[in-house]
Amino acid sequence: MAILITGGTKGIGLAIARHFAKPDVDIILNYRHDHAAAEAAVAALRVLGATPHAIAGDVGTPAGAASLLDQVAAITDRLDLLVHGAVRVLVGPILSADPAAFTQAIILNGLSLVYLVQAARPLLRRGSSIVFLSSRGSRQVVPGYAAIGTGKALAEALVRYLVPELAPLGVRINCIAPGTLDTEAVRNLFGAETDAFLAGEAAGNPSGRNIRHDDYTGLVAFLASPAAQMIQGQVIFINGGQYIVA
Repeated sequence: MAILITGGTKGIGLAIARHFAKPDVDIILNYRHDHAAAEAAVAALRVLGATPHAIAGDVGTPAGAASLLDQVAAITDRLDLLVHGAVRVLVGPILSADPAAFTQAIILNGLSLVYLVQAARPLLRRGSSIVFLSSRGSRQVVPGYAAIGTGKALAEALVRYLVPELAPLGVRINCIAPGTLDTEAVRNLFGAETDAFLAGEAAGNPSGRNIRHDDYTGLVAFLASPAAQMIQGQVIFINGGQYIVA
């Protein structure tokens, strides 16, 4: 089995990698610039028995995505699972945002899905699965989250439009939207208010807590399995019932 995870050296991406880590599994982690985190992730996955690879690169451009998949093709001749979790955090309101930075964030957080799928096409086979990591910010306004939320909303729409092109090839594409987690991205977004934010989210969750990594990793494994062959174009929220009640 061969898996590519963008943004795979930390947080949700790394948790998914850990779930799949076992002998005879190639796990390819794409990251942008934190080499120390990449080295630590590779070491952790190797201990679990997987064959890990870390590839630095910016998938926010067609050339960057193509370069990544060229390097992936040197490792494997097929991808069983592609998870797109790379995100560019840009905090703040839209009206005062730097237009160039905002555009770059929207591209990485949304449009880059197209770059990756196009570049990965030669490695996708009947039974391959693509999973995009979305969030509630794609559908609800979260203060300061516009550059991420609107990018993810774009990607969700692209997933739906990709289904008619991928399904005839036997390739599945879906989104999962994990609820509140204590990740580096969340801490970058909320800063000194993170602990209070996490506590408030847990208190307001009907299930009595925020989600844990093992609440969604099994879902990704299911979406990558033959049992999910007729699940296409869906956005699945994993949040314990949060946001259902206003």
